[in-house]
Amino acid sequence: MSDQDRLYEKTISSQTIYDGRIIKVKVDEVLLPNGKTAKREIVNHQGAVAVLPLTPDGKMVAVRQFRKPLERTIVEIPAGKLEPGEEPLTCAKRELEEETGYQAASYELLSSFYTSPGFADELMHVYVATGLTKGESRPDEDEFVEVLELTLEEAKELHRTGEICDAKTVAALFAWENRVLHERG
Repeated sequence: MSDQDRLYEKTISSQTIYDGRIIKVKVDEVLLPNGKTAKREIVNHQGAVAVLPLTPDGKMVAVRQFRKPLERTIVEIPAGKLEPGEEPLTCAKRELEEETGYQAASYELLSSFYTSPGFADELMHVYVATGLTKGESRPDEDEFVEVLELTLEEAKELHRTGEICDAKTVAALFAWENRVLHERG
């Protein structure tokens, strides 16, 4: 018997308690490996992308915006949710241009990861975008952002002070720093 089989939780029942525009929340009753049952609260999400845009002069393009769940403004890389059936790269291109006005000549998938697998199935795809050209941003009508260009040191300082605090941006920041260190030899 494999580890996956020994640890598997079989779903006995599932009830959707919220079905919104961005997420669906359900409560599953599961049969545990020891024969007991438990409830699991699960957030279903279509998936998302984020973009680490790097300018020709070595800066990261980021956005500052208010995040209601945190009740404060933070700095993060451009990101957005996938539309049903949308390819992640298509979404990355759309989100970069909508939020920042930038277009990129090249995209490279940096990583794909689950944002919080303890309760959500959201899969985040993070791209590095290079060969940037500046244009006019077109945020969604309910999205208010300030576009920033940050050096690696400025971004690290914003992380130190807590202005950069979301997982995707922190992961991208460390990947960027690693890339710079690797390029320097």
